[in-house]
Amino acid sequence: MQGAEFGVPAPGRVSTTPETRFGELSLNYRIVVLFGLICVATASVRPISAREKAAATPADSVAAPAKQAEQTPSPVATPPSEKIDSPQPKVDPKQTDNQDGQQTKRILFIIPNYRSVSANTHLPPQRATEKFWLATQDSFDYSAFIYEGIIAGIAMGGKSTPAFGQGASGYGLYYAHSFADGTIENYMVEAIVPTAIKQDPRYYTLGHGGVLKRAGYAVSRLLITRTDSGKPTFNVSEVVGAGGAAGISNLYYPPESSPWVKTYQRWGSQLIQDGLSNLAKEFWPDVNRAIFHNKY
Repeated sequence: MQGAEFGVPAPGRVSTTPETRFGELSLNYRIVVLFGLICVATASVRPISAREKAAATPADSVAAPAKQAEQTPSPVATPPSEKIDSPQPKVDPKQTDNQDGQQTKRILFIIPNYRSVSANTHLPPQRATEKFWLATQDSFDYSAFIYEGIIAGIAMGGKSTPAFGQGASGYGLYYAHSFADGTIENYMVEAIVPTAIKQDPRYYTLGHGGVLKRAGYAVSRLLITRTDSGKPTFNVSEVVGAGGAAGISNLYYPPESSPWVKTYQRWGSQLIQDGLSNLAKEFWPDVNRAIFHNKY
């Protein structure tokens, strides 16, 4: 009993005092303590804010996209005039204020004028495909069908080929042969021969001087032209090309008693037509400016 009096448990008995052991605490008290520990642990673990996360990110990783954006060149639209496939003509700076000799794509909005180059203009050499396209434009333009119809009517009126006869059927034969003559001559003069010998088939307008000087210049272009490099040379394309076209025409014209005479006549006819065409090209800018006020 003395042991009990001094707080020493007697053998075989278990103390029921709350201070003895943690394991003997009441169930409610242990739940409260455990919940308090969980609350303390949760409060000590604070989520990282977006600002702190950005501050913790290395500066290089943030600056890399911005630096890459600065180094990436912004796309710059290329003006249509700077396309590689369409080189622009160079105009003499001394003549920039002079509007003389400015050609248009058509004369009177009808006749094709694709071969003409404005005065004081320097163009790069044409490729073979461009020369053939030039001949195609001149041959199959809508005005070419009208022009060849006029030539056919003149030929039928003069009975240049009696075998064709008269009337509608005769006119049809004249028209077909005239159209074939013009088309073959265009390709020979503007494409085939110039490509073979590297000559420029375009007409370069003089645009200044008196009427006689400019008329003489226009007619002389039948014999003088430029090479692809821009040097003056004998116009083999015109002389030989037109002669070759006249010779080819013997293959589809009726046999004549003197075929060479007809060949020379067709050859001369083509040269005369090209000479008149050069005169029209030379003076068209003056007519367009003086009469039509550059309307066309």
